[in-house]
Amino acid sequence: MASEEGQATLEAAMLLPTLMLILAMLVQPACILYTRCVMLSAAAEGCRLMVTADPDAGQAGQSCLDYVRRRLGAVPNVPIFHVGGQDGWSIELGGGVSEHEASARIVGTVTPLPLLGVIPALLGETDGEGNVVVEVRVTQTTRPSWLDGGYDDWTADW
Repeated sequence: MASEEGQATLEAAMLLPTLMLILAMLVQPACILYTRCVMLSAAAEGCRLMVTADPDAGQAGQSCLDYVRRRLGAVPNVPIFHVGGQDGWSIELGGGVSEHEASARIVGTVTPLPLLGVIPALLGETDGEGNVVVEVRVTQTTRPSWLDGGYDDWTADW
């Protein structure tokens, strides 16, 4: 009759590292996805703000950048989410190809987890230090093409 003592220990020793590897493979994409979602939301809000900003005001551009930076504060300052803190973001806000478009571009970097960093690095651009570059671009039309005239024309009808 064979002894079965220690079988559970052996099974746990084989199963535990496998489960931890699978968990780590799920954590990295979840962190990058969260960062991208916050970046996309901040870029869309930045475009909406650019639409309502007064172009004649001197500080309008800076206040829009500050607003987008505050929105990006929702990303934890942990290397698997974002590297560099508030100064680690590259934010560009501006108009599009016509005067009725606004665009936003946000770039950040993420440090991949050890051992699994090869997978995200293969899927995306890296910055030379082993960090994965995450980039989001948003362009929004601020005024529909079917809408004619301006504010003065609309109020004149009343």
